[in-house]
Amino acid sequence: MHHTKPRAEVEDRGMSDTRTWKDPKRHLWPLCLLVPAGPFIACLLANSVSGLLWGFGGYLLLVVVPLLDLIRGPDRAGPPDDAVRTLSADRYYRWCTYIFVPLQYAGLFFGFWCLAFADMTRGERVGLSITVGMSAAIGINAAHELGHKREKLEQGLAKIALAQSVYGHFYVEHNVGHHVKVATPADPASARFGESLFAFYPRALYGGLVSGIELETARLHRQGHRFWNWRNTILQSWSVSVAIVVVIVAAFGWAMLPYFALQAVIGMLVLEAVNYIEHYGLLRIPTAEGRLGKVRPEHSWNGDHLVSNVVLLNLQRHSDHHARAARRYQALRSCSEAPQLPAGYAMMVVLAFFPPLWRKVMDPRVLSHYNGDLSRVNVHPPKADKIEQRYGGASAEG
Repeated sequence: MHHTKPRAEVEDRGMSDTRTWKDPKRHLWPLCLLVPAGPFIACLLANSVSGLLWGFGGYLLLVVVPLLDLIRGPDRAGPPDDAVRTLSADRYYRWCTYIFVPLQYAGLFFGFWCLAFADMTRGERVGLSITVGMSAAIGINAAHELGHKREKLEQGLAKIALAQSVYGHFYVEHNVGHHVKVATPADPASARFGESLFAFYPRALYGGLVSGIELETARLHRQGHRFWNWRNTILQSWSVSVAIVVVIVAAFGWAMLPYFALQAVIGMLVLEAVNYIEHYGLLRIPTAEGRLGKVRPEHSWNGDHLVSNVVLLNLQRHSDHHARAARRYQALRSCSEAPQLPAGYAMMVVLAFFPPLWRKVMDPRVLSHYNGDLSRVNVHPPKADKIEQRYGGASAEG
């Protein structure tokens, strides 16, 4: 009896601490809106500083964010268990994603107004197209967050966000395909050990499209419908893409079509570069019965770099996302059991464009994660013999 009261007091004090927990990044999350606002910011900077700044979106994501990540370093703080439900229910965080899509489209059409009517060189138009394309890419990321939710509004916004990059199939392929096959050779969105980004691109782009169409066709057939049906979620998003093209051509002329194609391709390529990073070399090994089992945090690379996480709505906490796909971005936590990235996604995307450097940085980390056992690694088949010769006798240190 003597110890009951103090222990109760400790428990009460712990519960009180949990109830009063506050998100230290609460007021940073609106910074994710900088990218969709990029065309407006680019116009302001280009007209007041230099025409080179029409490419603001590219500089922001590929230069500024990596530098800030490097300066700030990792941030592993996350909500305690008992705060997750309350944090997830806080609608303040949802408004960041709700506002994102209208701002994305305001920036898109403003960007094309500038491309059509502003006094710009061809190089400056390419720079602005990069800014618009970066908005398309981060729009796919916003769609990723929205598309995992059950509310019709969020699902609808996800399909609209994907339309700018003509990537409507992602809505199906990611949720129904990737989350089932992740970290297996059968998944087009899981990069294999020894596979360069440039080898990954065609496999991911084509494989993801085919997988999305097949999955949606199968779903519709189970319901007694054909692919060409208004219930088709891919066609719903693609129809918005067609409407965007029609509006742009009607308002700004046929000369804008190459720029629309350029920004859409940039959006696709940036998204798939991120996919390349998220599961590189990681493998789920089937059981004796051939089942893959539950996706665990160790099947995704984890990143805790603050600035990239704010801009990307905590996408770098991908290990927790795959383990708990419905969890909202603000409640995702760092997973210590997952393999850890050495830098934020922004820097890793840049690194991925230089395969020798990528391999030098990442291959030892994959091997260390599996204690040097290549049988546990998702190896790229065309490179299997070469990898076996190079690493077959290696053992991880530490």
